[in-house]
Amino acid sequence: MKALFIGGTGTISTAISRELLQEGHELWLINRGTRNDALPAGAHIIQADIGNEADVAHKLEGLSFDVVADFIAFVPEQLERDYRLFKGRTKQFIYISSASAYQKPLSDYRIDEGTPLANPYWEYSRNKIAGEELLMKLYREEGFPITIVRPSHTYDERSVPLGIHGAGGSYQVIKRMMEGKKVLIQGDGTSLWTMTHNSDFAKGFVGLMGNIHAIGEAVQITSDESVTWNQVYLAIANVLGVELKACYVSSEFLAECCPAEWDLRGSLLGDKSNSVVFDNTKLKRLVPEYTATVRFDQGVRMAIDYVLSHPECQTEDEAFDRWCDSVIAAQEQALATVRGAYRKEG
Repeated sequence: MKALFIGGTGTISTAISRELLQEGHELWLINRGTRNDALPAGAHIIQADIGNEADVAHKLEGLSFDVVADFIAFVPEQLERDYRLFKGRTKQFIYISSASAYQKPLSDYRIDEGTPLANPYWEYSRNKIAGEELLMKLYREEGFPITIVRPSHTYDERSVPLGIHGAGGSYQVIKRMMEGKKVLIQGDGTSLWTMTHNSDFAKGFVGLMGNIHAIGEAVQITSDESVTWNQVYLAIANVLGVELKACYVSSEFLAECCPAEWDLRGSLLGDKSNSVVFDNTKLKRLVPEYTATVRFDQGVRMAIDYVLSHPECQTEDEAFDRWCDSVIAAQEQALATVRGAYRKEG
């Protein structure tokens, strides 16, 4: 199989690239070359900015592929560009959408590909929905051979998956835990969530590549394991060998008081504050051999071990740290005020 990836060095695409090359497939990447250390050995590199359509079209002359996958398209205009570039050049075009596109709030915590798409809280998700609609129209009207893939929370060894963190990533939360500080958990920590290791995601994705039954279909790829956010943070604390000191705060409050650039309204109200359990029946029908094998407590141990042994992954985030302290202090002060007022009335 001859495949072309737009991107190829992200959390999801890195694992898929590795899987394809291990299986002996021919892999091409369109990449700007700004992260050469992350480019997989054995891949053919087309160094270009996908946003420069004319340059990319010139470099694609004479090339065709069994599969093209775009990992970095976020708005419909980018998919319109992909259509112009790859119509007639590929037997399958795969768009990486997002499980956050499913309706919020959910009418049923159990999710399959028939769950409606609607997310009033997150522009990112609405753009993904619009991208899906564009591609399905091109499939129905023009026969463009599309497959839509919806990942949920997929992680690798380079970062620890969490519910809340700042612009600097997850390390500051790990640091707070190691220092014995309280950490913020949205809600009461009992909502269900699904974490998928990128090596498991790659198995499902590769199984959809070149799969004639996947043309014209939308397919979610996740683990079958559901965990609560309390279990997520407790698993992290157990790996670190520390006591979990949780501060529970409503998602609505966090979304309202955080800096706008963190967009907790989208990532919490539009995603992580909702209980989700994914039904992967469709994926397993299309890829019968698919099984997610990395349990969360095992995967998060690998991630923490990697982060703590690689200084470049230890990005401190003082702004986020101060914000956590202020939110925790405000909640404790509010609690003391209410208790004091109640006692006076009594």
